[in-house]
Amino acid sequence: MGRDVIIACDFASKEETLAFLDNFGDKKPFVKIGMELFYAEGPSIIKEIKARGHKIFLDLKLHDIPNTVKKSMNVLSNLDVDICNLHASGTKRMMEAALEGLIRPDGTRPLLIAVTQLTSTDQEAMENDLLIHEPIDKVVIHYAKNAKTAGLDGVVCSPLEAQKVHDACGKDFLTVTPGVRFADGDVGDQKRVMTPLQAKVAGSDYIVVGRPITAAKDPLKAYERCINEFVD
Repeated sequence: MGRDVIIACDFASKEETLAFLDNFGDKKPFVKIGMELFYAEGPSIIKEIKARGHKIFLDLKLHDIPNTVKKSMNVLSNLDVDICNLHASGTKRMMEAALEGLIRPDGTRPLLIAVTQLTSTDQEAMENDLLIHEPIDKVVIHYAKNAKTAGLDGVVCSPLEAQKVHDACGKDFLTVTPGVRFADGDVGDQKRVMTPLQAKVAGSDYIVVGRPITAAKDPLKAYERCINEFVD
């Protein structure tokens, strides 16, 4: 599976989202649908965007007791998404249950990946707020190994940890990396960031890019810049 750029469509309404996607004409970028848009519009927004020809990463970050997550993933498996996710901190048992719930009657399923540590979390926050005192990259690798043991396809991690995840879990274990900004851009609330080119060199399989594209004066041009730096 080759590298790709996923655009984070963090909008509050269907109208705003579809108007944004109209900027791309015949191009059909891979898009991420997160909690804000999904909670606002429900499953219908997934069906509408899919009908337009886009691949979809449904970013709901499930985290609950194993049985609840299993049942929820069973519902999500009926949506024609390409990737969905959960929090690795929910334990291996929860991840295994999620995978069971995601498998459709015909044996197919979307890719399932686990969030290790959010890219807005740094070492200080992890220690003070979560009482986790191990180095953050060690925590990320431990969570990634748990995800692989549970049968998942990859993890969400910072591009700073992508190569270490591949070293620990193999080159085919996917690394999906938010926290990507252009060298001349604002990092916003992200703490652990790289440029698209740096993420490519670091071993990211997918980069998730939001405001550098969605807030750009010319979103298509910004998207093509990402593709040029990360894929080509």
